[in-house]
Amino acid sequence: MLEKAGAAANSVSTPEEVQDAQALVLPGVGAFDHGMHALQDRGLDRALSDIVSSGRVPILGICLGMQLMCRASEEGQLPGLGWFKAQATRFSDSGSARLPVPHMGWNTVDIAKENALLPSGEPDQRFYFVHSYRIQCDDPDDIVATCDYGGRFVAAFSRANLFGVQFHPEKSHRFGLAMMRRFVEWVDAAA
Repeated sequence: MLEKAGAAANSVSTPEEVQDAQALVLPGVGAFDHGMHALQDRGLDRALSDIVSSGRVPILGICLGMQLMCRASEEGQLPGLGWFKAQATRFSDSGSARLPVPHMGWNTVDIAKENALLPSGEPDQRFYFVHSYRIQCDDPDDIVATCDYGGRFVAAFSRANLFGVQFHPEKSHRFGLAMMRRFVEWVDAAA
């Protein structure tokens, strides 16, 4: 999807490669503790946090990648990266709606405030979701988009050089491609 959006994309697996990156995407597949272990085992958690402290590299977290940016998740025992004062909590399968968990399929996001990747002037932005956990932010100023699934939840958050989305832009056809193109433009503007 990044290549289709006009960027050259490479996988990184060492702290040195992280330090040399122009931008980074934390992917969205797997379980919380497994994802944190993978980062910690390679020393990528420290390298990523150094990049965040410098504020020089745009970072996009997708689904699990967004959740890893938080301080914790009910899915795991390990602490997250802690870049956002937020945590991932499991969707409840109780209540009057009795909606299935995981939340899977297409859903429309509502823009909460102006941001670099999801324009407020574009109505009915639909994205593909697959998740059992939702983000709860301590700071409402971090929230840039919400979605409804048995109640409002954070679909995207952002601060400084960080952006996280709960949905999968790579599976979201034209809306996902448009968002990834804006990410590439954001990266180019930061360079």
